[in-house]
Amino acid sequence: KEPLEPDVVTTQAKELSPAERQRLEEQDKRGLISEFKANKLEIEAQRNWDIFYKRNETRFFKDRHWTTREFQELLDKPTNSEKRSLFEVGCGVGNLVFPLLEEQSNGKEGANGFYFYACDFSPRAVDFVHCNPLYDPKHITAFQCDITSGQVHQHIAPESLDICTLIFVLSAIHPQKFQDVVSNLWKLLKPGGLLLFRDYGLYDMAQLRFKPGNKIAENLYVRQDGTRSYFFSEPEVALLFKENGFEVASNAYVHRRTLNLKEGVDVPRIFIQGKFRKKLP
Repeated sequence: KEPLEPDVVTTQAKELSPAERQRLEEQDKRGLISEFKANKLEIEAQRNWDIFYKRNETRFFKDRHWTTREFQELLDKPTNSEKRSLFEVGCGVGNLVFPLLEEQSNGKEGANGFYFYACDFSPRAVDFVHCNPLYDPKHITAFQCDITSGQVHQHIAPESLDICTLIFVLSAIHPQKFQDVVSNLWKLLKPGGLLLFRDYGLYDMAQLRFKPGNKIAENLYVRQDGTRSYFFSEPEVALLFKENGFEVASNAYVHRRTLNLKEGVDVPRIFIQGKFRKKLP
């Protein structure tokens, strides 16, 4: 996919065209999915992600080399010789953490000395991380974990992390548990530590494409494979982090137009990207 033009960064939500507004109204015609089905999706969330990785293995997600461009903090040189620590939440098969580890081990300019932690809800995804040739416990610890629970505190000490990444993860979790996730990460970060966030923005193309019968709640949908997707507004993301002990360093919609070369289609995407700092005492 090739970008057609530079990204547009704004705090203004997308203005819907009449056709787009009609699409959203169409989604409501069959109502929300039943409470029984919604609860079943919650109970089977781990199983559905495990099946996803069984089917796709390491092929579905591309390595996220773009993260160092979007989040310069991943390349900043440490101010002292102390080893810093980074935690990737929802690591999948390691598409973010392994490119960073590789860059670090190659000793490229600006690459710094992170110790990496990585977790995923899917045991199968974590198995793929462990099988990667770059996996070395001297540099990285990967573990299975439900980040909405207290399990993570068995693996990482409180106030020990410099950076957490939450990239296309929160949208797969039920909104009722967003606070639990952010609160857990707040406990793990050092005072002044940074949380890097990127996810699907309100009225992204993927949201407009959902058909009737897929809506669980406002801005929350189920995909065909049973995994879920939530679409965030800028104010709600800011409020979520502010209410849980973070300061907003930056937070905005990123509008990106890409050309899908395979299909020759102009694809307008909307993401939300933010940097949130744990308040100093």
